[in-house]
Amino acid sequence: MNLADILKDSNYKLSQFTAAEIEQLEQSITLKTTKSDEVPYIICLVRQKAIKLTPEEAIRQLYLQVLNERLHYPFSRIQVEYGVNFGREVKRADIVVMDKDRPNTVYMIVELKKPKLKDGKDQLRSYCNATGAPIAICPNCDQISYYQRKDPNYFEDIPGLPNANQTLADILQIKFTLEDLIANDKLIKENKSLKTLIEEMEDKVLANAGVDVFEELFKLIFTKLYDEWYSGQGNRRKTRSLEFRNTGQTEAALKTKIQDLFDGAKKKWEGVFSEDAKISLTPSHLSVCVSSLENVKLFNSNLDVIDEAFEYLINQSSKGEKGQFFTPRYVIDMCVKMLNPQEDEYMIDTAAGSSGFPVHTIFHVWRQILVDEGLQASHLFSLEDKPPRCKEYVEEKVFAIDFDEKAVRVARTLNLIAGDGQTNILHLNTLDYELWNEVTEQEEWDNVYNAGFKRLKRLRPKGSKDFREFQFDVLMANPPFAGDIKEPRMIARYDLAKKPDGKWQNKVGRDILFIERNLDFLKPGGRMAIVLPQGRFNNSSDKNIRDFIAERCRILAVVGLHGNTFKPHTGTKTSVLFVQKWNDDPKAGALCPRRDDYNIFFATMRKSGKDNSREKMWRKISSSTSPPDDELSELMPPSPMQRVVGVEGDFLQDVHGHLVVDHDLYNHEGLTEDGIAEAFIEFAKKEKLSFFESSPSVTPFDAVRYQQLMDGLEAAAVNFHRVCYENEEFRIDSEYYHPLHLVYESLVTAKEHDRLGKLCNLIAGPFGSTVTTDNYVEDEEFRYIRGKDVQDFFLDDSDPVYVERNLFDSLSREHPSFLQRGGKSVRISK
Repeated sequence: MNLADILKDSNYKLSQFTAAEIEQLEQSITLKTTKSDEVPYIICLVRQKAIKLTPEEAIRQLYLQVLNERLHYPFSRIQVEYGVNFGREVKRADIVVMDKDRPNTVYMIVELKKPKLKDGKDQLRSYCNATGAPIAICPNCDQISYYQRKDPNYFEDIPGLPNANQTLADILQIKFTLEDLIANDKLIKENKSLKTLIEEMEDKVLANAGVDVFEELFKLIFTKLYDEWYSGQGNRRKTRSLEFRNTGQTEAALKTKIQDLFDGAKKKWEGVFSEDAKISLTPSHLSVCVSSLENVKLFNSNLDVIDEAFEYLINQSSKGEKGQFFTPRYVIDMCVKMLNPQEDEYMIDTAAGSSGFPVHTIFHVWRQILVDEGLQASHLFSLEDKPPRCKEYVEEKVFAIDFDEKAVRVARTLNLIAGDGQTNILHLNTLDYELWNEVTEQEEWDNVYNAGFKRLKRLRPKGSKDFREFQFDVLMANPPFAGDIKEPRMIARYDLAKKPDGKWQNKVGRDILFIERNLDFLKPGGRMAIVLPQGRFNNSSDKNIRDFIAERCRILAVVGLHGNTFKPHTGTKTSVLFVQKWNDDPKAGALCPRRDDYNIFFATMRKSGKDNSREKMWRKISSSTSPPDDELSELMPPSPMQRVVGVEGDFLQDVHGHLVVDHDLYNHEGLTEDGIAEAFIEFAKKEKLSFFESSPSVTPFDAVRYQQLMDGLEAAAVNFHRVCYENEEFRIDSEYYHPLHLVYESLVTAKEHDRLGKLCNLIAGPFGSTVTTDNYVEDEEFRYIRGKDVQDFFLDDSDPVYVERNLFDSLSREHPSFLQRGGKSVRISK
């Protein structure tokens, strides 16, 4: 019987099959006589029984021939009318091909029931999502469509099908190398962050996956890092295909491949996951996650991409509960630039979090080494092979400690990568060093941390048997500043825990103990940067802390950070304290001879880097320098702004395609204006501080540049005698030494009333207006100054409040004198 006659009243056509295939089927047709007609039947190639030959069945039998004779799939792997479960309902897929190695897993689905392409594709989509099949085939009239299921919402057209001895990657000739990943990095092409992709994955699959989201995403990022790292070694960069990709295998086969990669990563970077750790995501959920991550380049010039993702994950799971918050990387880089660690110096972070300070210290020193050896860093700086000196530095000189186990594992991951499998990141309670011996004797702990702990012990003072003091050159930390230590045994170890009468306090702020503990980690002449809550710099009750620091150290600098710096975790105002331990003995460490008087650098961050809703603020390309504030223009000329090539208003990108955060802490690779770090470096050279005076890469002091930088920032150099003796509370907050406030004070002292009057007119005005807390609006631009905000010679910005426009307009009509500064109208009340 002729197949054309069977199909004549249907939408099915034979154009996609060969004449030989059609003839073979026609020769197999038999006719059964009924009362009214002769009905065609055929022996099904799979079921091996007689089946009525409807138009749909004819196309199915032809396609079974295609699968068997063209593509060589044995009929033993093929099923027809395959039951697909949708809750309690079972629907039948026309043809399925099962996976070669997993006979119960569907590999391909062919859908014939719907001649219209859209209907067929929708049916296929539901079948593939229910079974996890990666390949879908939709014969449709004159054409046939092939699809690869990338995730539940995306089916990608493919040019053909793999035969029984091929994979989909083979027929697509997929060779996706690290070079391809660089060219197709999703984060740059789609202007997304890894954090955003993680949030999307949580919304899609992870929220209801019944797994520990932190653990599973940590495993995937860890695995992908390994895949990129392995491809970046030697000559593999241009030849090895990346394996962390969803390339058309079944979901079960994909899970096997990713698990194998994960096992390789665990073997390479030991001590982050247990030897028997497995990926717990279902094959379907894993398929979606791999598709989301496969085109993301994790390695870049500074690991910022991974930093941000890990910060988000840890904060989601536990970190914020303990009062620990990750330090923004632009704050870290400022600290590193200002302390200028060197290759021969030992560095530690005693509250490491995800190890931001150590990692960025590593990059700082690596760049020094590359310059010394005449090499250049690329956008894969964190991945590429580097001189042996770089690896030796990480293995021997960089240390970190944290009490949060998840944070330690993240930190170890980043440092293991940097150190090529070696790291000195330790899971210990920095403050409770009395119990270190008990912790370190535990076999499980020793198996992971033994090598790093041995190196740490070598840095104790000669003859020391306990763990109170060490001999580090550089310490940088952002200790937790929420919560108190109440355990008498721990409190009794710290001088700062004593009351004025010498007795021990019942509880002490955790950050206070970290100040003393950190100083014990430093050798004579060692230097420290520590992030502290604002109260430690200006509270009268904390003067004893400031006295304690000044007795043991030279106060180098105080940098006031913006109130948005640690949002969304906290709005607490913070500052960074920079100190160097006194040392008169050149044999003991870097020289920092004790002095009765010296200059202290004060600066206040003006550009927040984040908006009030916690999102990062990106720098835009500007064609000109922003005009200075009117009331400062006469006294403080601005520093020149470097011009940037590009379209005005576009977001600024660095040479590696990364967006630049809008802050004024330092000059970002020559693309932005000089900031606080550059001003401090000139200050350090002027003061002949040891860590810049002896640094081979530092240029000589430039007095003109120094003055321009200080004038262009909210920065000032104030001598210690004035800070200590002319200020009863010994305040060292940077806002107190704002340069404009110092100008006011100097004019009062010099009795220059005309100039003072000119400035004071800007903040003078009638008082007595009534504004209640009900009027305060956080995101408004109109600042309302309360009586408690008005201090001697300056306004206290630690707790600003704002009012709505209509209220401000009303007050302005009543009292027309107001201060217009920095784009915001400021109202005075007392």
